[in-house]
Amino acid sequence: MSAKVWLVGAGPGDPELLTLKAVRALGEADVVLIDDLVNEAVLVHCPTACIIPVGKRGGCRSTPQEFIHRLMLRYARQGKCVVRLKGGDPCIFGRGGEEAQWLRTHGVEVEMVNGITAGLAGATQCNIPLTLRGISRGVTLVTAHTQDDSSLNWQALAQSGTTLVIYMGVAKLSEIRDQLLAGGLAADTPVAMIENASLPQQRECRSDLTAMQEDAFAFQLKSPAILVIGAVAACEDVKRSQAAAEWCTDLAL
Repeated sequence: MSAKVWLVGAGPGDPELLTLKAVRALGEADVVLIDDLVNEAVLVHCPTACIIPVGKRGGCRSTPQEFIHRLMLRYARQGKCVVRLKGGDPCIFGRGGEEAQWLRTHGVEVEMVNGITAGLAGATQCNIPLTLRGISRGVTLVTAHTQDDSSLNWQALAQSGTTLVIYMGVAKLSEIRDQLLAGGLAADTPVAMIENASLPQQRECRSDLTAMQEDAFAFQLKSPAILVIGAVAACEDVKRSQAAAEWCTDLAL
């Protein structure tokens, strides 16, 4: 039997956002390697599979990536149906690309199954359209946490004219604010901070670029959370806030 691994996105947390293809892959799985951010409610779709936690969380004890690679390879070479189940989408800050590349160089077939990423689901749950005609013509997804701790090109991001969706940024709110302000983004740019996207315990905090760190502290914002920065982050508040209305003058109420 040829070796194969499925890299499957479980979505942001709400089990109903799992795709039909993901459900099929889980139903065929012999082994499921599951990340920490995956809602265990989705495991109802693989009742006979061997479930192996291989989680990674910032600041916590994590499973080494090399160990995950070799675990997938071992089971695939045994002819088992292997599913690597990831929160969100495998290729949006989920290491799906590097895992696929490593497996293919070792002769293992890989099939990707997309999942809804938290940045999209969280914004939608808060009635924030990431793109909106006349207001935002694009969206940029970035992570505030890099492997080598190098800094992003914040000036380019500030001047991109797109909605910014920042993952893993809770611990770097001060840096994000200072860098975007230095890059030329307006101090009153609307910000939405969304915790536990799509889950029943989802919370949101609306602010602006200048005040977001103080507001996040008062709100007791915790990971996992995403930041939505741009005019669209004010759209839900336009009826209550004249300042927000100025950002969304072309929005039909």
